[in-house]
Amino acid sequence: MRSLLLSLVYCISISVAFAQEKPINSLNIADPAPDFNLPGTDGKNYSLASFDSYKYLAVIFTCNHCPTAQAYEDKIIKLVKQYRAKGVGFVAISPNDPKAVSLSELGYSDLNDDLEDMKTRAQDKGFNFPYLYDGETQEVSLKYGPYATPQVFLFDEHRKLSYRGRIDDTEDPYKEPKKKDLILAMDQMLAGQPIEVTETKTFGCSVKWSWKDEWTKVLLKKWSEEPVSLENANLEDITDLLSNSGNKLRLINLWATWCGPCLIEFPELVNTNRMYRDRDFEFISISTDKLNKKEKALSMLTNMEASNSNLIFSGDDIYELIEVIDKDWKGSLPYTLLVAPGGEYIYAHEGIIEPNKLRKKIVSFIGRYYAND
Repeated sequence: MRSLLLSLVYCISISVAFAQEKPINSLNIADPAPDFNLPGTDGKNYSLASFDSYKYLAVIFTCNHCPTAQAYEDKIIKLVKQYRAKGVGFVAISPNDPKAVSLSELGYSDLNDDLEDMKTRAQDKGFNFPYLYDGETQEVSLKYGPYATPQVFLFDEHRKLSYRGRIDDTEDPYKEPKKKDLILAMDQMLAGQPIEVTETKTFGCSVKWSWKDEWTKVLLKKWSEEPVSLENANLEDITDLLSNSGNKLRLINLWATWCGPCLIEFPELVNTNRMYRDRDFEFISISTDKLNKKEKALSMLTNMEASNSNLIFSGDDIYELIEVIDKDWKGSLPYTLLVAPGGEYIYAHEGIIEPNKLRKKIVSFIGRYYAND
């Protein structure tokens, strides 16, 4: 948790230092709903008119990567089931520019906030509402003025804003909220009563506006300057490594400088480490090059900016290494493992990884919500 806080402090400081701020003005109560024409994850475009069949409309600004947004996904699905039949339409809009989302901000997700990744998330979760992408221009988001995800804008039958704020008062999906603000607002609206609380604060990830991408470049530069090392490891060292007596999920990749597929996939492993390294996760690479090629292996790792832990097998018999790593491993490179604390293999893959599948395994283990920490 301390590393997460340090990461957030660093991110905030860089953002403040480099971002060229632009004023974000949220809609006020009684303001009309701005129209939009945005692509959805289902391949269709949607506008306000697409929801004319509903008396009321809830516009929810949310995204893929934010742990708070993910914590509310099931709640939103449930609300749609309960209230759509009562005349409330629902539409979700992702306001984030993916280029302004740093790898360090993806530690609770397997996906970024681009449209293709939104399609994956919508399918994975079975969203029962349109999920629209505004990250290319952010024109619609600028008109509504969300400042965090998820944030709700609830409109009446005249499409005038009646409620703006949070869904409820807890981002912990395992905890019963004390105040169900959106439900209360919808119930009062449906009953023809004045909404008692029309505005609430919203806790969540800040909107990633396109002009706030400078600090992501600074962070990439910082990572590129981190030292890279390569240490010898014998069979006993690697056996200890595989037992994983620590408390972190351990990603292990076996590779060689002469292995083309290894070099193709390695940048994605470095990116994966940058995503999750501030959580209970670590990446360790093991070179299977001969020891007389150690300098070449270190040079490759340096070029790849692999500041994670890197080892090179110091033994003479590669077949002994294969048996120690995994008796089911046939011996071809690259070979990738996820080893849980205690030594259980929860993922083993021979050949080039599919980054999203690997990351889904990782985040499924370490958790998508702050509550998991």
